[in-house]
Amino acid sequence: MAKEYEVIIIGGGPAGLSAGIYTSRARLSSLLIERGVVGGQIADAELVENYPGFAQGISGTELGQLMQQQAARYGLETITAEAIGFELKGEKKVVKTTKGDFSARAVIIASGSERSKLGVPREEELTGKGVSYCATCDGPFFKEKPVAVVGGGDVAITEALHLVKFASKVILIHRRDRLRATRILEERAQAEPKIEFLWNSVVEKIEGEDVVKRLSLRQVKTGEKSTLDVAGAFVAVGFKPNTDYLKGVLPLDDAGYIITNEKMETKVAGIFAAGDVRLNSAQQAITAAGDGATAAIFAEKFLSG
Repeated sequence: MAKEYEVIIIGGGPAGLSAGIYTSRARLSSLLIERGVVGGQIADAELVENYPGFAQGISGTELGQLMQQQAARYGLETITAEAIGFELKGEKKVVKTTKGDFSARAVIIASGSERSKLGVPREEELTGKGVSYCATCDGPFFKEKPVAVVGGGDVAITEALHLVKFASKVILIHRRDRLRATRILEERAQAEPKIEFLWNSVVEKIEGEDVVKRLSLRQVKTGEKSTLDVAGAFVAVGFKPNTDYLKGVLPLDDAGYIITNEKMETKVAGIFAAGDVRLNSAQQAITAAGDGATAAIFAEKFLSG
């Protein structure tokens, strides 16, 4: 028998935690399901500088913890589990997890996204053996060693700036001839002597038997092939929404993002989506938090009829 709540929130990042603050404060029995660390991807950020209210910045881990404490103060229940299925049973929505089934009349999906992979040979085999998707997690393993960061957006630059604390040098590999990152991050990267840029280049293969030894590269304009000796490869080439468990339940776009309106409503009454998991999200902590608040407000209106 599925344990029942008024609202279930899937995902414990800024969107889910913000939703939890609002639903719990509205005295709705609420359960938040998070498969990993509360705070979501923001927990990997060493310093968050653009979240209002923290003039000197705040670590992503601390920001997530503060939001959880605020929600728990109003009664939000949190469990560590992974959503693996979803069923509609009349007005009830049943969320199947690795710790059992839970049901509610309203569900807020804030399961976020995860780093996209390069999809090149040896990437899977060498993940955790030099291939990484989190500089904050794995940077200390590469003291005085050369590493590469693949990507050209905010995440890639943030990763590179963190890695210079440990690595002997950081080579940033980008398929274009200019960065997509915000200007302030670009300026910091350009001013950092330990960061080198490899433009118009893509990784075609990661080489090494037991650990990463080198990258096979291709120059996209000339087709020229080359190799780059590195001890680590940090991948930051975009995100994939965590929505596999929703296929057949909700309309998704071709990339797997959830389609919502301005109220965070999906096509199914009583199901809302917030944050990075929804189509056209700005993929920022502050906008995710706003999405979560909006979803919670309209979930409350839905439950009140």
